Amino acid sequence: MPYIMVDIEADGPIPGDYSMISFGAVVVEESLSETFYGQLKPISSQFIPEALAVSGFSREETLTFEDPARVMQNFSTWLKKQAHKGQPRFISDNNGFDWMFICWYLHHFTGANPFGHSSQNLGSLYKGLVNDASKNFKHLRVRKHTHHPVDDAIGNAEALLTMKKELKFNIKL
Repeated sequence: MPYIMVDIEADGPIPGDYSMISFGAVVVEESLSETFYGQLKPISSQFIPEALAVSGFSREETLTFEDPARVMQNFSTWLKKQAHKGQPRFISDNNGFDWMFICWYLHHFTGANPFGHSSQNLGSLYKGLVNDASKNFKHLRVRKHTHHPVDDAIGNAEALLTMKKELKFNIKL
């Protein structure tokens, strides 16, 4: 089953009332070459300027982004292409936040979530692996954290691959 590392940017704290602005995904494998990037037009007139600023986009720019239904359908199609290795597994640095947006958008715009009903948290996996709930995995990233969701997803995937190699994390990728 392929692990898909996901990162999202949003203009507020919850889907529906606020919008997912962009997201990136990468298949966690050595090449880190299979990626997806989507920019989504807002679905709500509400936004929090400070939250939007993290994405690096202005409200005016986001209004020119693609229709969310088209982006989510394209993402669903991309995920199905990865499914030749089994049902994709969702993993992210902050799965509570990233998962709720991806899950909501997939169900709302495509009617289904190819990931199923579960997600995994990279930080929690690392804490368990090193047996210390105060530890953070981010030093294992190679790619700089930029708030561009593909960069950040790849950086997190790099960290997971390092956990597998150097810390002998038993995960089938």
